[in-house]
Amino acid sequence: MKKMIMMVLLIALILPLAALKVGGVDLPDKLTLGEENLVLNGAGVRTKVIIKVYAGGLYLPAKSDNAANILSEESAISVRMHFIYKEVDEAKLIEAWNEGFVNGGFEAKFAVEIARFNKLFKAPAKKGDIYDIAYLPGTGVQVIKNNVVIGTIENPAFRKAVFSIWLGEKTALPGLKKDMLGN
Repeated sequence: MKKMIMMVLLIALILPLAALKVGGVDLPDKLTLGEENLVLNGAGVRTKVIIKVYAGGLYLPAKSDNAANILSEESAISVRMHFIYKEVDEAKLIEAWNEGFVNGGFEAKFAVEIARFNKLFKAPAKKGDIYDIAYLPGTGVQVIKNNVVIGTIENPAFRKAVFSIWLGEKTALPGLKKDMLGN
């Protein structure tokens, strides 16, 4: 019996993990975006006061702990948000995005893109909803809800503005940024 338990434990240690459990949900260790294969760079929980809002994971072509480099690249990237709070209405989502755009100094430069981005959030995010905010070279920034693309902002320069929400120098989410960078 002891040998069997030891074998099971050894196999469990050798096998690669298929997902990372964060905030009570499993985030996959890999995502495919178009033809791009992305790996989970890091993950954490977005909290507001004491409320756990979503488990968030950063997906990149290769792991990196350098936010400035990640933001300046033109490669594919995705932030997956698996909502764990019962419901976040669209006004609160838009308010959070706008705070990120203001903190990064992008509100004037990308006013048109920000308005289009915000219009993609027409319904509340409910517990269990999965949003991917993703950038694919040649396509643009996509908002994907529960595996359905709900809109695309084609301007490639908008990539930095969107992902600065989580990775920018003045992000309102420093703890989540640290977790997403694998620290």
